[in-house]
Amino acid sequence: MIKQTYAAILPAAGIGSRMQAAVPKQYLPLAGKTVIEHSLSKLLQHPAISQVVVVLAENDRWFRQLEVAKHPKISLALGGAERCDSVLSGLHAIKKADWVLVHDAARPCLAHSDIELLIKHIEQHHQGVILGAQVRDTMKRSDANGNILNTVDRDGLWHALTPQAFPVQQLRHALQSALMQGVNITDEASAIEFSGEACSILPGRSDNLKVTRPEDMAMAERFLTQSLSQ
Repeated sequence: MIKQTYAAILPAAGIGSRMQAAVPKQYLPLAGKTVIEHSLSKLLQHPAISQVVVVLAENDRWFRQLEVAKHPKISLALGGAERCDSVLSGLHAIKKADWVLVHDAARPCLAHSDIELLIKHIEQHHQGVILGAQVRDTMKRSDANGNILNTVDRDGLWHALTPQAFPVQQLRHALQSALMQGVNITDEASAIEFSGEACSILPGRSDNLKVTRPEDMAMAERFLTQSLSQ
């Protein structure tokens, strides 16, 4: 069996306005580093991943000041207006890989075991796959004014997490096609879904949270502190 090769993309061109911070959320200090350094850490450490493309905004003045920017696996690409534009830019910067793992810059608690889970699935099934968390709470649908319309059956519902892993060429084609047709792409899996290709979802770790609001930082710090102490 031919050994598969892997790269990763970290879209980091967003500004994270909901954090109400002076810098984009990926550059906020967290457990002795910045959020983005933690998000990159396990990707850079994994021996199967040969290149990590960090996609930056044109006016980004923070990343190059970080020590991690000098890492030999790191490449840079210029981000676009939307996440899908940034991921597509990152795909064009990949030098040589069969598969790509796309990971949120604001998910600093990624575990090595979750990367291993994705790679094991790819090696066995040769199919795109994402991490997810099954919905446990009662789900409600509301109108624009916040009035509850109905309760949604949570069976088969997942929160989509990252990394999301796909063949490089498949994801590039899916994103280009979706953009040309004006499809709303919220994550990489939605582009694959639109293209009609198969995609699996696997249960990832519950501590793989996305830093979106100020209160998320304290939780992420607790998770990282626990991880480092083990």
